[in-house]
Amino acid sequence: MKILGIIPARGGSKGVSRKNVRLVDGQPLISYTIQKAKESKLLTDIFVSTDCDEIIEVANKYQCESLKRSRDNAKDTSKIEEAIIEVLKSLKTKYDLIVLLQPTAPIRESEDIDNVIQMFLEDTNLECVVSVIALEDIHPARMYHVNDNRIMSSLDEKSESKRRQDLKPVFLRNGAIYAVKTTAFLKEKKIILPSKKAYVMPESKWANVDTERDLLITEVLIKEWKKGVL
Repeated sequence: MKILGIIPARGGSKGVSRKNVRLVDGQPLISYTIQKAKESKLLTDIFVSTDCDEIIEVANKYQCESLKRSRDNAKDTSKIEEAIIEVLKSLKTKYDLIVLLQPTAPIRESEDIDNVIQMFLEDTNLECVVSVIALEDIHPARMYHVNDNRIMSSLDEKSESKRRQDLKPVFLRNGAIYAVKTTAFLKEKKIILPSKKAYVMPESKWANVDTERDLLITEVLIKEWKKGVL
């Protein structure tokens, strides 16, 4: 099985300027994803897809190949699926599986990547896997819609008053790993398919950078991760 690892990294960002190359505990944010991808034993090839020369320089520094993304696929409104299709079209090799590794969710092990790939090797009918974390107190039973008059309506009214221990577990995509069979991806034009399985990761390794606050929290977590605490 030929397996393609794609690290998508636009140069522009509304929430955090230059976020993919911002230093986090002394390293560019994207470098953490590149390093773990390169440590994977099962990825055939790894490419950074970007429109940004600065990100290409960082990829080169960490010995990862890059592909220059078109302007059309590097807008705020651009879909990640179109960028993936662009990558597939630019490569001669035909891949059986696509593994998308978002640099803005940097805390994952190379073993996590390989464990997801192994799920496909063990189940030939499997088409899509998404990494998730289990949530406890952050739960739909604790969430509400609020209208213009500040009237609250519960997302899960039946469970609104339940103790945390009595709530049915829910899971959140943590952005670390998306994997999809190439044939299914090209048919559906989606990275997340209707039929999919979860790869559950610990909540302690949940970090997703969309704001400056996220970046500060992620740096604290990465420092602990490097110590082996997480």
